[in-house]
Amino acid sequence: MSRAPSRAPAPRRRRPDDLRLGSPRPRLRLVSLALTLVMLVFAARLVQVQVVDAAAYTEHASSNRYVTVPLAAQRGDITDRNGTALATTVDAYDIIADPTLFTRDITGVDDAPEQAAALLAPILGEDEEELAGLLATPDSQYVLLARQQTPQAWRQITDLRRALAEREDAGTGHQVLTGVFRERNPKRVYPGGDLAAGVLGFVNGEGRGGAGLEAQFDKELAGQDGAIRYAQSGGRRVPTADSDEQPPVPGTDMELTLDRDIQWAAQRAIEAQVEESAADGGYVVVQDVRTGEILAMANAPGFDPHDYARTDPALLGNPALQDAYEPGSTSKVISMAAVLQEGVASSGTHVTVPNRLPRADRAFADDRDHETLHLTLAGVLARSSNIGTILAVERLGDTQAEANEVLHSYLTAFGIGRPTGLGFPGETRGILADPEDWNASQQYTVAFGQGLSLNAVQAASVYSTVANGGMRIAPTLIRGTTGADGRYEPWPRPEPDRVISKGTAEELTAMLETVVADDELGTGKIARIDGYRVAGKTGTSNRVDPETGRYHGYTASFAGFAPADDPRITVYCAVQNPTRDSHSGSQVCGPVFKEVMEFSLKSLRVAPTGAEPQALPATFEPEDSAADTPGTPDAGDPGQAADGDAPRRENDPEE
Repeated sequence: MSRAPSRAPAPRRRRPDDLRLGSPRPRLRLVSLALTLVMLVFAARLVQVQVVDAAAYTEHASSNRYVTVPLAAQRGDITDRNGTALATTVDAYDIIADPTLFTRDITGVDDAPEQAAALLAPILGEDEEELAGLLATPDSQYVLLARQQTPQAWRQITDLRRALAEREDAGTGHQVLTGVFRERNPKRVYPGGDLAAGVLGFVNGEGRGGAGLEAQFDKELAGQDGAIRYAQSGGRRVPTADSDEQPPVPGTDMELTLDRDIQWAAQRAIEAQVEESAADGGYVVVQDVRTGEILAMANAPGFDPHDYARTDPALLGNPALQDAYEPGSTSKVISMAAVLQEGVASSGTHVTVPNRLPRADRAFADDRDHETLHLTLAGVLARSSNIGTILAVERLGDTQAEANEVLHSYLTAFGIGRPTGLGFPGETRGILADPEDWNASQQYTVAFGQGLSLNAVQAASVYSTVANGGMRIAPTLIRGTTGADGRYEPWPRPEPDRVISKGTAEELTAMLETVVADDELGTGKIARIDGYRVAGKTGTSNRVDPETGRYHGYTASFAGFAPADDPRITVYCAVQNPTRDSHSGSQVCGPVFKEVMEFSLKSLRVAPTGAEPQALPATFEPEDSAADTPGTPDAGDPGQAADGDAPRRENDPEE
């Protein structure tokens, strides 16, 4: 049986409501394109971050992660000659903060700077509003809140921070002190308070020397600061991260020539005398005659280097080196040295001293009117006669101009008008005009200490030169230094310079001893010390007012050394403008000299020599005077006279 051939099924007719699925390929192509674009953007950004701007982003990340903290160098100590600290350094900290750690994101509160400032202000002693402003400083990771706080203050801050952390853990508060840190910044202290403040100076708020030796040797004392760079997170150092540290180099320690005990005695004595005399100020210098070392340099009034900011700026210096004043009769020792050394007179030379001596356009006088005096050269110095000194100095040349030249050469040889060699900030060299510039009165007043000026250290050095057998050794304040390596280096010693011969110095010493030992004429009797022979000289000079430039008041002074027969110590005292009771050098400065000299001799264990004080003949009989009289008595007109050692004030010399 045969089958009929099969037929293909007829196609299904689509009904109008049937749905037809579209091709997915266009959608896939669109999605692929979008993803490709996104990936390209990411890839481009990745290339920018990792290749193009990699260095910038690395630096930015490091600046946020790493903190560089300076490490302050330990400032060198300043000690006296026995190692006792006069200026030293103690632990202290600068309190700093990172304002980026006081944001809401870090602390969880909007007013973190204000809360932190309220907590810190009582501890740091700073204004609360100022602290809040610092803590809210935008775009800063470092602000200084307070300088040189004590370890106790930092301990209070850490205790507060710990308490806040506990409250935060308990959900009762917020930690707002996370961003407070400390930097070690040692504080300068002066154990003696105002002791030797004029010499030491002070360290200012920036940690630099502001005056005195602290300023003069600031670089050596300060050392070299270091720094440390470390990673931090959340305001705390990451202990496992790398750090880079450059250690600080400590400053140099300085050993001074000052003796703390002698400095204390000198300072106490001059402060008491300035107060008692109602004076403007005063100074005492104590010097070792054999070495030139300054054992004490005291000023009154002084200042406290811990509180220099509240002190009158006029008191922050060292007047013993910075004040220039006319010395008066204490400088007559230079005139006498010139006369003796030039061989034109000796201590026994007869000098007839009239009541008035007409010279130039005026007549000179002594401290008080007197009949014609018949004095030896030693007597002229003992009585402190201005007229006798003028007559003696006139022998230095055939003319007054020649005599002036010779006297000037001795003044400069003794250090007048020249730097002391100390190099102290603000030091004055005094004023000593060239002899050809001396006016009519200066040609004669310079001989007895008016018409020139000096400082107290220069004045002391003159007497140390005589005491040292005529050898001048420039003053020194530093004995040695100890560097960061612990090695001690002695300070360079100045070379001695012979000014007068040993014989002249010995004769001059005998004349100065007569000033103290002569019972009748000696003006320095008040300076006698039991068991010791003392050589000294008084001075009472007209004082130039530094504000007006005219003579007003007096400068009282006393200079000398002991033991006179084996000199060890020079003491010089000057008081400016004493206004109560006496203004004479003997009465004002004589007691200071004696007190300081006695203390110094005992402190240095200088034994008495056992010899009795010696006084040279101070007068002579008139009948022996005819051949040796260098002047003629002449009453003249009292154009210029002297008050004690100072010219009389009615007609002030116009120098």
